[in-house]
Amino acid sequence: MTADTTVDSLLDDDLLSRFRDRAARYDRENAFFADDLDELAERGYLRALVPAKLGGLGWSLADVVRAQSRLATAAPATALGVNMHLVWTGVARLLHDRGDDGLDFVLEEAAAGEVFAFGISEAGNDLMLFGSGTVADPQPDGSVRYTGRKIFTSLSPAWTRLGVHGLDAASADAPKLVYGFIDREDPDVRTLDDWDTIGMRATQSRTTVLDGAVVAPDRVVRRLDPGPDPDPFVFAIFACFELFLSAVYAGLAERALALAVDAARSRTSARTGLPRSEDPSVRRRIAEAALALDGVPPQLVGLANDVADGTDHGALWFAKLSGVKVRTVQTARDVVDAAVRVAGGATYFAGNELGRLQRDVLAGVFHPSSDDAALNTIANAWLGPVQD
Repeated sequence: MTADTTVDSLLDDDLLSRFRDRAARYDRENAFFADDLDELAERGYLRALVPAKLGGLGWSLADVVRAQSRLATAAPATALGVNMHLVWTGVARLLHDRGDDGLDFVLEEAAAGEVFAFGISEAGNDLMLFGSGTVADPQPDGSVRYTGRKIFTSLSPAWTRLGVHGLDAASADAPKLVYGFIDREDPDVRTLDDWDTIGMRATQSRTTVLDGAVVAPDRVVRRLDPGPDPDPFVFAIFACFELFLSAVYAGLAERALALAVDAARSRTSARTGLPRSEDPSVRRRIAEAALALDGVPPQLVGLANDVADGTDHGALWFAKLSGVKVRTVQTARDVVDAAVRVAGGATYFAGNELGRLQRDVLAGVFHPSSDDAALNTIANAWLGPVQD
């Protein structure tokens, strides 16, 4: 671990250069970002949100937002994969700071080197946190067995703890959504080798099959009613997920803009003999992209500070968080599109970094919240729900 643990020193320029070189290979070979993860772990990055008194770096949510954006300028898929671990440690940190020690084991185990992954997404389940097709079967000893399939399980080759949810439809107080953490060693957990996508390939977000996998009694962390729930646990998951995810796409867009600037300066127009950076249409594209992107980081950092400080946005909280995700991803897509138009046909060739970023940024539309879900949340916040 480095002695200086500020964001810029831990994610120094040399590290980012190595990660950027590897990113091309990971994408080409459809390989997991194993070497990146090892370096990040060695430097203490996986302990970023763990309080110093528990053996971590004690970073704030805003620090992690800045760090994830910086990491994504070099390796967006690596940043996206690490996000899932950071979400769980972020949830545990927020609850810890509010006097709830129910997830302190997450912080302690992350400090000891465990890697946490996110097992929430399910095919066809647009309820996400508010529902599940996975069966949660409580056992007499207080443990819970889970049977179902989780998709988009980032960190699949490396996770040691998987946070999952499922629906208990059989108990006296049913239905209840039951959240808990499964160990990698569980024999009833299978990871399929089915990740072959057009972008974000290094995340290796494979399908996880739960065939009665057991969550121990002391790892069952919530039993909640299905549907939107005011529980701080649910809010913490939503907040950390949306903020850290948005940070990745902001960093990706920052890199795309930098590549566009380089291309504009290095390319020469055959028609005028001047650098493309002198072309008014090129200058306009870059200026518009820079103007749009400039507003994103302050929004993310500001919301991260509001979450950590407990700012009361009342009924607008979920609207703000889902809104910033949709807005950031759309901005990133617009910036990348402008960058590709500036850089020209070279981006269409395999191995071109900007071409890879164009493929990677497409993944943003598939993460929660979707555009439709976010707009529905925002409309409900401002107008109230539709009357039946």
